[in-house]
Amino acid sequence: MMAELSTVSLPPTSGVEYNKTGCRLFDAPPGSIYSFTWLICLFGLVGNGIVLWFLGFHIKRNPFTIYILNLAVSDTFFLLCSTAYLIVCVVEYPFCVNVVFIYIFLLFNVLALLTYSTSLYLLTAISTERCLSVLYPIWHRCHRPKHLSAIVCALLWALSTLIYCPVGVFCIVLPGENCFISFLPMCFLNVLIFTPIMVLSSLTLFIKVRHSSQRHQPGKLYAVILFTVLFFLLFTVPQSVQIFLLYHHIFDSRLSSEIFHMLASASSGINPFIYFLVGSYGKRRFCGSIKVALQRVFEEKTDSREDGETTSAEPMNTVT
Repeated sequence: MMAELSTVSLPPTSGVEYNKTGCRLFDAPPGSIYSFTWLICLFGLVGNGIVLWFLGFHIKRNPFTIYILNLAVSDTFFLLCSTAYLIVCVVEYPFCVNVVFIYIFLLFNVLALLTYSTSLYLLTAISTERCLSVLYPIWHRCHRPKHLSAIVCALLWALSTLIYCPVGVFCIVLPGENCFISFLPMCFLNVLIFTPIMVLSSLTLFIKVRHSSQRHQPGKLYAVILFTVLFFLLFTVPQSVQIFLLYHHIFDSRLSSEIFHMLASASSGINPFIYFLVGSYGKRRFCGSIKVALQRVFEEKTDSREDGETTSAEPMNTVT
């Protein structure tokens, strides 16, 4: 998606072709890729909508569900921006309204990148806190601030918005050569800070799961976090590499840009299906309704047995 942003934000060059009306010519949208991306966005919006509905109104809140709720909101906004972006691409080609569509392209690209970064930050927070609960279970159970999840989510949304304010200014309001420079803080935070922290904490969780699986059945929360982080990295790393190559003017292809956009949309749309599959899997078969599957994941207790054993969502009887 960033390739489209760079294409429309750069000033016209001598190699650009125009039609008889003076409009800049764009290549025809790749119909098959756009169709797959639309389907991915549609299923992703339905899935994230279901997650938002159940987490918002039917499942008891806990520190983990607060993160997942914010992640679902971020993914939903990304998919909405992706859908609007695809519509603009298809409508722009036959009508060729340059100025209007360029600003629309930029707006939806910046919004999509903002929500993408927010998803990265939230996944980092989820994996990091779960890692801390494994390494320091007593502190996490007894001394963790009550509203830590809500505070962290608010700070991460504010950070993402603050980082993208210069992008909105120098790429939309005052477009020019400073557009690419305004992305440097985002690239620094995403690539050099948040991604390594997310990978390190996820590896720690994976090692913990492997160790605990020798004695107990690994908890579903562990599986959800690991699968979510894994698919996020698999589907978004290619786009990050393309952004790096594009910044250095090494590689620029609209077809590859749309493929990476499709993968990024899949990253935002696949999480609800991960929740359902992990929550419904048990005794070598898939069973239960969507609500039951989500409850088995998100109402799972995270008490002192942080060795990865799956615990019941129902309170245990105490002995007096």
